Amino acid sequence: MVDTMIRKGTFKQLRRSLDTLATAPHALEAVRAARQLREEAEALELEAVIDARRHRATWSEIGAVYGASKQGAQQRFRAALPAEDSMH
Repeated sequence: MVDTMIRKGTFKQLRRSLDTLATAPHALEAVRAARQLREEAEALELEAVIDARRHRATWSEIGAVYGASKQGAQQRFRAALPAEDSMH
């Protein structure tokens, strides 16, 4: 997963967004950078969940990471997963 994310430039973009947030000269630029950072982090989180499911992590195990039930994890992520990942 990490190699895939590096190839996609996700880590570089996260760093850019963090730098922009830290150095934003105006409040509105900071808001934009924070929004961008959140979206990138959510994409990274989803990629990690997809990878965990491919490596046979159960919904109960994923839910435990979030302090949630199996059903809570499914509700949070299942709709965003590729069809073959959500079926397991």
